Amino acid sequence: MNSNGVTGTLDTLIIGGGQAGLAMGHYLQNQKRTFQILDANPRTGDAWRQRWDSLRVFTPAKYDGLPGVPFPAAPLTFPGKDEVAGYLEGYAAELGLPVINGVRVERLWKENDRFIAAANGRRWAARNVVVATGCSQAPRVPGFAAELGPDVVQFHSSEYRNLTQLQDGPVLVVGLGNSGAEIALEVSRTHASFVAGKPGGELPVKHGPTAARYVLPVVRFVGLHVLTLRNPIGRKAAPAFLAHAAPLIRTKSKDLVKAGVKLVPRVAGVRDGLPVLEDGTRLAVANVIWCTGYRDDFGWIDSSMLDDGALPRQQRGAALGTPGLFFLGQEFMYSAASATLPGVCRDARHLAAKMPAPVNRGSAVAAA
Repeated sequence: MNSNGVTGTLDTLIIGGGQAGLAMGHYLQNQKRTFQILDANPRTGDAWRQRWDSLRVFTPAKYDGLPGVPFPAAPLTFPGKDEVAGYLEGYAAELGLPVINGVRVERLWKENDRFIAAANGRRWAARNVVVATGCSQAPRVPGFAAELGPDVVQFHSSEYRNLTQLQDGPVLVVGLGNSGAEIALEVSRTHASFVAGKPGGELPVKHGPTAARYVLPVVRFVGLHVLTLRNPIGRKAAPAFLAHAAPLIRTKSKDLVKAGVKLVPRVAGVRDGLPVLEDGTRLAVANVIWCTGYRDDFGWIDSSMLDDGALPRQQRGAALGTPGLFFLGQEFMYSAASATLPGVCRDARHLAAKMPAPVNRGSAVAAA
């Protein structure tokens, strides 16, 4: 151990043990690099386990596997979140990937030609770092949420599990992306429900096995190969894609209306402890679920490696100003599918191929 408390130097440190980090681990393992995966969750797959109970993926199982291990479900079915979590945990175990759970990196900086990551009183050194924490890092809630009255139950969609969390009385779901639509449909079974916002479009066909066979392969192809930063169509689409909610896929506006959910304008603020819509209507609700998405949280990365605290300029995940620093699993990092299971696999393969040749090869080395 040297004076900085670092033992050994890895070829690559992967921060984040979800699907992006595990896919990257597969390719680095094939290259026989020394690497380590650090995951903040107690168990591999917990990022999926911690979502709401009824969540199912939108892509059929035939597209949900990571490299080398097919997803263990009928090809045209849509796995639940616990199935995905179990698959990821089994994937890491089957491949023998070096994952350390319960480690949330607190700082990442660069010293000369190597990166140093600090967490839990320990340090790891590496020549390359892949930030694979994904695009769901910090729940985003408007500041005026704090002004809601104490008698209103409120939480972000990341905290929603099932109907037992709600108290009696109407529910307002804020945000009409896919999470908002699916949660609003669920809560409408037991509560009078409102959903505020406008969808960013809708899949023009019914989601299900037929779509999985004939339509979703086309959607997948477009997301992977057409809407990319390599061509003008993708570059033009990227800003709009990032600024608006993704198109509704399984639950559409008409499904909500049919279930009795009232579609209302966006929430503009709070008055007398209750949410106020942009048309001035004050909604007397007992519950508010904020399906308002997430924001990046890179505060733990040394500011010299970022662009005013945000994701630095990059090309297909490689940071242009900091050689050896890579990002994976971010929205539209290269294509519209970059944050999806198929997208992270393709992007991980590309990054692994573009990394500098390893100085040494072998098993991972952990810090003391």
